[in-house]
Amino acid sequence: MLPDLIVQQAQELGLEIIAITDHNSAENTAAVVNAARGTGITVFPGIEVQTREEVHVVTLFDSLEQVMAWQEQVYGSLPPLKNDEARFGEQLILDAEGQPAGYLDQMLITSSSFSIEEVVARVDKLGGLCIPAHVDRPVYSIIANLGFVPPDLNVRGVEISFNISPMDARQRFPQLDRYSLIANGDAHRLKEMCRRTTLKMKEATVAELALTLAGEGERGMWVDGRSTMPTV
Repeated sequence: MLPDLIVQQAQELGLEIIAITDHNSAENTAAVVNAARGTGITVFPGIEVQTREEVHVVTLFDSLEQVMAWQEQVYGSLPPLKNDEARFGEQLILDAEGQPAGYLDQMLITSSSFSIEEVVARVDKLGGLCIPAHVDRPVYSIIANLGFVPPDLNVRGVEISFNISPMDARQRFPQLDRYSLIANGDAHRLKEMCRRTTLKMKEATVAELALTLAGEGERGMWVDGRSTMPTV
């Protein structure tokens, strides 16, 4: 998953927007943002945060300044443990050419102390967007761990995994009718990158994505060719 290879794969797939959302860290977002300059591909820097309920939430931003401010808060919420390289491997920080620029000792495979409500509130304050991740999965998802999506949680859409279609997701989880559904490869390898979601929006910004998820105006969203806008 070297930065230039991620961008190259995105180009081959015809993707115009990608997001870099490593687990509890944004250290490698700058490398991909810089690798994508001049390609026409927008890179949303972000973090997939694991809340104290062990729920994964994709958090997206427009700028590196925003995501690094968020990373500082996330790091401050993690337990003071060092990464176990024997079990989890090295946590490399790369430059835009894919060369090692540093190593991260902080253990990332753990939960933050933030509740899901705190994550949403803090990301909103920074001008970002929260999307509960892979809500159909039996682990690390908001439905599996909480049993439901809290109706007062300020989220406009949720992500479904590559294991399920939009139609099956709505049939299996009727509560999702009030949310837009977005899907991607949740890629940990180049071959897992895919093109599932099509967006109709005015510009490639997080604010526009939020409006699209909310079904505002003439914006639209399709997964696997099927509209996934809210149905209630």
